[in-house]
Amino acid sequence: MINGVKTKKLKILPDERGWLVEILRCDEEIYEKFGQVYLTTVYSGVVKAWHLHKLQTDNFTCIKGEIKVALYDAREGSPTYKEINEFLIGEDNPMLIKVPPFVYHGWKGVGEDTAYIINIPTLSYNYKTPDEYRLPPDTKDIPYDWGLTPGKKHG
Repeated sequence: MINGVKTKKLKILPDERGWLVEILRCDEEIYEKFGQVYLTTVYSGVVKAWHLHKLQTDNFTCIKGEIKVALYDAREGSPTYKEINEFLIGEDNPMLIKVPPFVYHGWKGVGEDTAYIINIPTLSYNYKTPDEYRLPPDTKDIPYDWGLTPGKKHG
């Protein structure tokens, strides 16, 4: 596992009315701090990658559908420098993934339907000076093949 990346298997708490999943609690070891909560989607076969943050830590999970998540450690001093992690998360495998600064990350919608991802970053988005640094999904700087679907908008 990439140094600083943490995962938490999410527990579904069902009853006769439906179910509940606690995604991130402030009294857990995985919790760092709160910036904001947002929901994003990815269409089937589409890749949203690569990006990293220099200041914030991301904490995300897929609440509907399925995504393939890939991480790449770009931290030269890290014991896991240039390591890649891959996860398949979603409705059938509910998991929270914590991604520290300077770790590139992205995901691909792998199910038939649109996937819904909730992110709880440690900082709120700064519209004037965003803490977001991007590479295209097919960059030669990261040895990873997303299997890009021709004709779809990726990035």
